[in-house]
Amino acid sequence: MKFTKVAVAAAVLGSTLLGITAAGAASPPQAGTIYVSVAPNNSATYPIVIAGAIADYGKATTIDQNGKVDPNGNYVKIALKQGGFEVNTTDLNKEANSTSPTVNNTTNCSFSFTVSNPITIFNGSGAYKGIAGTLDMTESFVAILPRNTSGKNKGQCNEGNGKPVASSGIISGSGKVSFS
Repeated sequence: MKFTKVAVAAAVLGSTLLGITAAGAASPPQAGTIYVSVAPNNSATYPIVIAGAIADYGKATTIDQNGKVDPNGNYVKIALKQGGFEVNTTDLNKEANSTSPTVNNTTNCSFSFTVSNPITIFNGSGAYKGIAGTLDMTESFVAILPRNTSGKNKGQCNEGNGKPVASSGIISGSGKVSFS
């Protein structure tokens, strides 16, 4: 069973990011290790929080290499409160698209998958002008599949339609950034 990025994005409907708010003025960014957490949802734009050497939050929007919003794009434009940057997620997406989820339990039709790959940061603006770095990111996803309602596989887990009845996912990771 293969799930494409489209199926994964659609299947993450309803996933939420824990509410995190800034408790005061943000510190200026500095070189060092950052920790990133994003919660994909059913759109091309989703929440992102960054901690560590950078403490900021905002929105991540999936785009194509020309900067056009594209839910299936291999780049992400990060718009934070103090500025922004872009990341190249081509290798992470390729890994996700070629990995088959593992059906953990055929009795309840639950499955999961996890993939990891580095992504690169570039094109900083605002407080993040001159940012560079590589982040080791992991995409984790869990879901419950529907059952086939007819045919020779009636009652069995429907692994072919890509539309789980419930799902949640998170993309997180860390890495070092520098500023030129």
